[in-house]
Amino acid sequence: MSRRTPTIVGATLVAIALTLGACASHANDNPQPASSGAAAAYPMTVGNVTLEQRPTRIVSLSPSTTEMLFAVGAGAQVTAVDDNSDYPAEAPRSQLSGFQPNAEAIAAKNPDLVVLTLDANKVVDQLAKFKIPVYVAPAAVTLDDTYRQIDELGRLTGHGTEATDLVGRMRRDIDKLIKELPARSARPKYYYELDPTLYTATSPTFVGSLFTMAGLQNVADPADPGGAKGGYPQLSVEVLVQADPDLVFLADTKCCKQSAETVAARPGWSGITAVKTGRIVTLDDNVASRWGPRVVDLLRAIVEAVAKVPA
Repeated sequence: MSRRTPTIVGATLVAIALTLGACASHANDNPQPASSGAAAAYPMTVGNVTLEQRPTRIVSLSPSTTEMLFAVGAGAQVTAVDDNSDYPAEAPRSQLSGFQPNAEAIAAKNPDLVVLTLDANKVVDQLAKFKIPVYVAPAAVTLDDTYRQIDELGRLTGHGTEATDLVGRMRRDIDKLIKELPARSARPKYYYELDPTLYTATSPTFVGSLFTMAGLQNVADPADPGGAKGGYPQLSVEVLVQADPDLVFLADTKCCKQSAETVAARPGWSGITAVKTGRIVTLDDNVASRWGPRVVDLLRAIVEAVAKVPA
C-alpha cells in the first residue's frame, strides 16, 4: 500500500464517499426477483444487463464485487480484477483501476462481462462501443443492497442457487448475532475512525447502519445532521472529548498504522472513557470499507466489542 498523509487520506475518503453515495441511488432501477434456485437459462437479463450466454471472462473493478463473485462460486470465470481487489488471495489482480478505469485497457482483457462500482470517465458508454456488457453495483446503502447485488451477480454468472444460499446464510448469521446482544437500558456511545485526522461515518451510511443494528449510538451524528457532508464529517478532539464515547473503532489500522497504543498516546484523549477502559477496537480496513459477504465478519467484531461493555 502506498504511503499517504492523513490529510490526503481524509480528503480522498470523503470524495469517494460522496461519489459512491451519489451512485447508490441509481443501482439497477428494475431489480429482478430473488433467484429461485433453478438452473440458469440464457439469455439472462438483470436490470439493464442482458447476457446471451454464461460469462467466462469476467473483469471486476471493485473489491466488493470481486468478493461477491468468488463467494457465489464464479471465481473461475473471473479473468482480471482491479488493483485494489486483494481478497480472496487467488483473485487475478491486475493494474486496472476502478477509480480511473481505462476502456481500452479493460477491452484488451477480452471480457464478456465487466462488473464495476463507479461509472468514472463514462466508462460504461465507452465499453458499450466495444459491445461489452457492464453490470454496475453502486456502493451499498443498506444490507438489502448487498443481498440484491449478490443475488444479481449470482444469476448473471450462472450461480443463482449459490447466491441464494449465501444470502440465506448471511441473513441467519446476522440475525443470530443481533439476538445475542445483551439487553440494555441505554445505548453505548461509539466513535468510528476512518483516518487519524478524525474523519468518520454517521449512522445513515452503510457502515453506520451496522453499528445501529448492534445497539450503539454514534457520537458523529450531530456533526452532519442533514447529510450535507455525505455522512462522512470530520470531527475535532474537543468534540470527541465532550462526546466521551464508550467505544472507539479503528478502521485505519492498515492505511495509517493506528492502534490502541497510538490512540492512547494522542494529546487530549486520555480522559475519554473508551481509552480509560481499553475499549479501542482495531478493525481490518478492507473488511470495514466493503459491503460484500465479509460484512458478517465486521458485524461480528462490532457485536463482540459491544458485549464487553457492562450492560
